[in-house]
Amino acid sequence: MTGPRRTADDDTVRFSVLGPVRAWRGGRELLIGPRQQRLILAVLLARAGRPVSMGEFTDLLWAGSPPASAVNAVHRYVGALRRLLEPGLPARSPGRWLARQGGGYLMRVDAGRLDLLRFRALVEQARRSPAADDPAAAVGLFTAALDLWQDRCAADLEPTGVAHPVFTMLEHEYVSVVCEAAEASLRCGRAAAMLLPLRRAADRHPLDEALAAHLLRALAADGKQAEAEALYLEVRRRLADELGVDPGPELWAAHARSLRHRPAGPRGGKTAGDGPSETHDAPSPAPAGPAVRPAQLPADLPGFTGRGAALRQAAALAASGDGALRVLAVDGIPGVGKTALAVHFAHRVARDFPDGQLYADLRGFTSDGGPADPGDVLAGFLDALGVARHRIPAAAQMRAALYRSLLAGRRMLVVLDNAWDTRQVRPLLPGTAECMAVVTSRSRLTGLAAAHGARLLTLDVPSAEEAAETFLERVRGCRPGLEAPQVRPIVDRCGRLPLAVAVVAARAAAHPERPLAQIESELSAAGRSLDGFSDDNLDNDVRAVFSSSYRTLGPQAARLFRLLPLHPGPDATVTALAGLAGTPPRETAAAVGELVRARLLTVRQRDRYRSHDLVLTYAAELAGPAGAGSAAGPSGPRGRGRPPAHTGGLPLRPLVRRG
Repeated sequence: MTGPRRTADDDTVRFSVLGPVRAWRGGRELLIGPRQQRLILAVLLARAGRPVSMGEFTDLLWAGSPPASAVNAVHRYVGALRRLLEPGLPARSPGRWLARQGGGYLMRVDAGRLDLLRFRALVEQARRSPAADDPAAAVGLFTAALDLWQDRCAADLEPTGVAHPVFTMLEHEYVSVVCEAAEASLRCGRAAAMLLPLRRAADRHPLDEALAAHLLRALAADGKQAEAEALYLEVRRRLADELGVDPGPELWAAHARSLRHRPAGPRGGKTAGDGPSETHDAPSPAPAGPAVRPAQLPADLPGFTGRGAALRQAAALAASGDGALRVLAVDGIPGVGKTALAVHFAHRVARDFPDGQLYADLRGFTSDGGPADPGDVLAGFLDALGVARHRIPAAAQMRAALYRSLLAGRRMLVVLDNAWDTRQVRPLLPGTAECMAVVTSRSRLTGLAAAHGARLLTLDVPSAEEAAETFLERVRGCRPGLEAPQVRPIVDRCGRLPLAVAVVAARAAAHPERPLAQIESELSAAGRSLDGFSDDNLDNDVRAVFSSSYRTLGPQAARLFRLLPLHPGPDATVTALAGLAGTPPRETAAAVGELVRARLLTVRQRDRYRSHDLVLTYAAELAGPAGAGSAAGPSGPRGRGRPPAHTGGLPLRPLVRRG
């Protein structure tokens, strides 16, 4: 393979595609950009130095139905990637890494810069002599190769990363190497060395009989007959339930062999194939233990900035040792950065919890579906803690009891993201002081403070300085030399809301040729609309996160919300809002309570409420002839009908800037 031209900066660029798609320059992780841009980089890396045609790009991004502008969009994304990797690259200049070839593009990489090629190089070393004649040496090389896999290829881009042929082929390559390595480990008596890769692969491919057979043989060789038997029964059940078939010859033979297998004892007892063996020649089968130490935290946000005071409070709680379970409950308005803070903090303290980290998105406020059932979350946690699926209790209370029993005596961190209420969170809390739980929710979880002594931490929008630094951090690779005063007008237009800042910064990074003044002018021209804060991905959009709160409202609260932009002051009382809505104070107070729980209103002080400017902009979008004046709204407290987009129509006051 032809590598890139050598320069002094060659060794500063690295890529990873065996898991989330990531890139580094000069030891600093890069923000790759929107989903489509990350997909383009992922397929270029998955092809590992071979060209990708324009048709493959458009099929990947638009699933066979590309728009007329698809080719131009691909060129723009590739241009943005070039500038990200080489910030000083002149316009229309050929890049050192991304090259045009045959009507498409290729990424110039080698084994020193891409984990996929490093994986293949190590596998090839394991297959070549002298490793081929030395199974123990081969196992060491196979282990090093498989350790490079953090997850599925392009795991952060699912479901595309699961379904697209270029990624599924790499997954098949991974499974094939796992099986090959397992065979080598059996030949040299090191079956235990391959148990972790085999378990990971089997979890990802539970119906792969060949893979299950290799895992079963490795478990038996390592003396884990009980776990081997449980594995066989589970695979047999799933094959019957999901495919309507019985185990094939390979899996059946592996199971039969495991029943006869007797691992060597301390003095060299007989093993399978050595002839008859008495029961006392081998130790009793070891009970099945946890498959892996859970490490479920999502990736930390590259370039996380600010939130110093909140992080110090969280760190002080983590360091406390008063004999009680430590619970941190972070709340705040939609888009204020609760998840980013929780994940960043969890990564900072992960080493203090060496027994593992559990993570679950509780889906309290989402654009589709309802909150996650605690029983289902517990089943996932128990599976991660090594409990065989057929041994997970059916009743949620029993699952919670088993979960607390397994965590007792362990130092584990549990992150419960996007919770709906205290009732959903309570069964998921550990029971002992060695553990810590971090919970995020739009609602203020006072019930956790009352019942479990949780430390409540409310996030407000960051300071102007922090918001400007966040913007600068996200665009620094493509717009070097920017300083805070230059981005302050844009940050102010965003109301310092972290999600809005991130969306606009991503756009500024993707189009470095556009002056900041033009971007600020476009935000200003959007007026009473959130169009300036839309995200191409549609899964991280300012309007979408506000909508997920709006959908939780009943009709009266939804109507009051749509009326909020008509109020002339920076904050309001229940009496004022009752006059605005024309409803009795008691009924209005109930609607205000709903808005506060959904974090579309924030309590400023006793009986005084306010909303963020962008929240009011969203309310103005909803307020049309059939909006503000009617009781129609979301379909009930957990309604999921999509609210209308911008409709305008009301004589709205100019929104008050609240700095």
